[in-house]
Amino acid sequence: MGKYADERVLVVPRALFDDLGSFQGFSADVERYLPAFLNPANNSFILRDDAEDDPSQKQIIPYAIFHHNGRFLHYVRGSKSGEQRLAAKGSLGIGGHINSEDAEQASIEKDTYLTGVEREINEELVLSGSYRQRLVGLINDDSNDVGKVHLGVVHVFDLESDYVQPNEHPITELEFFDRDQLAARRELLESWSQICFDHLDAILGN
Repeated sequence: MGKYADERVLVVPRALFDDLGSFQGFSADVERYLPAFLNPANNSFILRDDAEDDPSQKQIIPYAIFHHNGRFLHYVRGSKSGEQRLAAKGSLGIGGHINSEDAEQASIEKDTYLTGVEREINEELVLSGSYRQRLVGLINDDSNDVGKVHLGVVHVFDLESDYVQPNEHPITELEFFDRDQLAARRELLESWSQICFDHLDAILGN
């Protein structure tokens, strides 16, 4: 049995990403990429154990940033993090893989991707109050082994309340920080969060 048992995750061919115009860093051009990636003709579910070591496939990962009155939710990935290559790193993003169970739970009102986004948020956080969600861009980082096999889809949750609690043990030191506080911690962030921090104005629509 592999590290991830029989978990099957959503992937798109790296070749498709290259055909659409691959990039390094952040892109706000959601319409150029996401409809093609989420078209069932272009994606598939494969064993995560295979996907984690196969740069010919890109795993689609929703990456949600939580914002409240100019401050951003930050946490540290604990030692029990599902992705051990990111353990002990600071992060601004909550999210994870879209898996085959999400496809089974999908409906006309909520497709496989949105089903997975909602499941990941509910698994990892307890939110209080209402929020507005926006899809703002994509992240790619081919500079490290984790980034080579993943592609991030950035969501922003504008929260009514900053009362947020962790719902999983790997999420530790949960706290809201302003830009200056994040700037002081930038070098301790995982690479996707560094990219998001560097593009906060674009992410917030400023």
